[in-house]
Amino acid sequence: MDIQWYPGHMTKTRRMISDNLKMVDAVCEILDARIPVSSRNYDIAELSKDKPRLIVLNRVDLADDAKTKEWAAYYRTKGYSVLETNSKNGGGVSAFPSAIKQLLAKKLESYREKGQVGRSVRIMICGVPNVGKSSFINRVSGRNIAKAEDRPGVTRDKQWIRVGNGIELLDTPGMLWPKFDDKRTALNLAFTGAIKDDILDIETLASLFMEVLSERYSGNLNARYKITCNTEEPGYDILERAGKSRVFLISGGEVNTERMAKTLLDEFRAGALGKITLESVDEADREPLEKIELRGMLSE
Repeated sequence: MDIQWYPGHMTKTRRMISDNLKMVDAVCEILDARIPVSSRNYDIAELSKDKPRLIVLNRVDLADDAKTKEWAAYYRTKGYSVLETNSKNGGGVSAFPSAIKQLLAKKLESYREKGQVGRSVRIMICGVPNVGKSSFINRVSGRNIAKAEDRPGVTRDKQWIRVGNGIELLDTPGMLWPKFDDKRTALNLAFTGAIKDDILDIETLASLFMEVLSERYSGNLNARYKITCNTEEPGYDILERAGKSRVFLISGGEVNTERMAKTLLDEFRAGALGKITLESVDEADREPLEKIELRGMLSE
């Protein structure tokens, strides 16, 4: 299952980020707190390596609280400033201006010494698709400036946004990388909605997700769908039993596994399965697993 989704506008985005870095003072990379490795675009990390960087672990309302704290500590040990936020309701976002001023304290002091008190700093906001960048910007600015939808690929062009507190933001489109060499990364991005469901076979994706949940959060599955599962059971069988429990049936009493697949992913993404994080800190420097074949995952 080789999941590849790299629309043409992402090539443009990479060029845009590279060309505009000279115009900004720092880079703020938004990560999905549920997948803090898989949602990290290392092209962005490489492009912005000479700039001060703030990592925002977003969607903490959907992530495992204990694991979020571990990930925040991990990235701080790597030298990054870290902010934990929930841009849906604004949790943690109010700390952004002070985090930026602390990150750029030396530059701001230099401005003051030159008599440039009040001079704005410019921050580039970037990340993978559907990680909550636009919602984050809207929360920071207090206005619905950036178009925000719960699907990838909405933001297509850059825009400068003045948010007050002497800060200007450069909003950039979500960017993936041209090829996934690790199937875990590709699947995690697909599970969380960073890759369009339209290009995927949703039942295959949900079956694989069932296997992940069975291994890591079986209690959540049991509580939500009133089923007991084990790590040896194929994901499709778990999906089918969950559909039967939900009485998702079609003619002849057959389980509507497509409906159950969509329900599973929708409920996970909405937090109905509970707080779930799909990656642990001990996986931060993991070796890639084998590549995955495209044919088994793409929809017809």
